[in-house]
This record gives sequence, structure tokens and C-alpha cells, in this order.
Amino acid sequence: MRNAIEFEVYGDYALFTDPLTKLGGEKLSYQVPTYSALQGIVESIYWKPTLIMYIDAVRVMKPIRMESKGMRPLDYGGGNTLAHYAYLRDVHYQVKAHFEFNLHRDDLAFDRNEHKHHNILQRALKVGGRRDIFLGARECQGYVEPCVFGEGESYYDAYPDIYLGTMIHGINYPDETGKEELAVRLWNPVMKHGTIDFIRPEACTLVRPIRQAVMKNFQKENIEAADLLWDQLKQQEGAI
Repeated sequence: MRNAIEFEVYGDYALFTDPLTKLGGEKLSYQVPTYSALQGIVESIYWKPTLIMYIDAVRVMKPIRMESKGMRPLDYGGGNTLAHYAYLRDVHYQVKAHFEFNLHRDDLAFDRNEHKHHNILQRALKVGGRRDIFLGARECQGYVEPCVFGEGESYYDAYPDIYLGTMIHGINYPDETGKEELAVRLWNPVMKHGTIDFIRPEACTLVRPIRQAVMKNFQKENIEAADLLWDQLKQQEGAI
């Protein structure tokens, strides 16, 4: 697939927070990364509003281990409070993803150049991404490198199917769905021999609305396309 990307992401800690644990100020990580967390990682490597990043699969390379830490988060009333966060420890994943053009954004139709975006995405991956990589939370630094999905040994290669229960899949944003609404998606993933194959966002049947929202408007006047800028620079050089 010309618009595909395969990479590994790893770090000392990860916190893919189960939202049910946020109510009391404590945080507990899911056992595996969510679709939206991996989508955020891909968008930290390279993102344009012209594109929608889709996660196809994730492969868990190392055993799932948890570590609890005493934290002092900011209190809503001022000062600090005490809490315990349960992190994933020593994580390593292989990820397979691809991008598609955002057909809900007619204002960015002029930027639909698959070859250009794929080349930039591959170059950005080789240097570790355009922005910092975080594994679910700001304090969990991650690192990305190109890889071949499926190569190497996973700790769970010989394991039977592992049912992970109901998890967050992601958030529906107006610019990705065409609806003026924020909504949360839920699903029931199964890890088969260490690999989770993600369903597409529109295939999620457990969708709950959050609130009304509108998409941000992009035009040629408020964004700058790299290929158009490059053409202008070449014209200027030719005029000198």
C-alpha cells in the first residue's frame, strides 16, 4: 500500500488511561494502547488536516507489566493532592497504519497529493517524528523507528486469544465524520497471538455523543502548502 507506514514504538513507561479510573483522581492504564493513542503517535510523526490516519494493527512485543507510582497532581482547588497512577512498564509495540484523504474537507482538495505526503511521512519516521512522542501521557516519553510489521518474536506469539473487555476506541471529531458532534467510540478488542487488528472508526457500533462541535475551517489563505512554497522558491531562483 503506497500510503502505508510500519514502525515500532517503545519507552520505559506508558499510561493509556482507562477513563473509569479518573473519577477519583487515580489513573490506571489499559493493558494495551488504544486506537486513539496510536493515532496520536502517528500524527506526532506527521500530520496534515488533509489526511486521516488509520491504525490497522498493533503487535505487543514485550510482556504486559504494571508499576504503581505515587504522584502529586494539581488539585482543582489549588495546590497538590496525592494519587497513585498505575503505569505500563517497559513497553514495545509494532504498529501498522495508513492514511486516507479527508473527503469531508473540500477546502483542502488542492493538497491531496498521495506521493508527496507518503514521502514526507517516511522521512519524518526515519528521524523519530516531527513532534515529541508520548505513550498516552505527557510524562511517558516514547521513541519510534521504522520496522517490518510481524518480524521478530513477540512474547505472546504462543498465547491463545486474550479478550480485553470493553475499551475506548477513539473520539469522533467533526472534521473526520462530517457531523457537527463530538462522540466517543467503544469496542471489544481481542489480542490474537500478540496482535490486535483494529476495526475502522465507522465500524464501531458502541458510539455515545458528548457535545455539539464544529470543524475548523482551512483555506489557502490561512495555511501554506509545502509543494506550492517549493515551486515559488524555484521560480525565484530561476529569476536571479
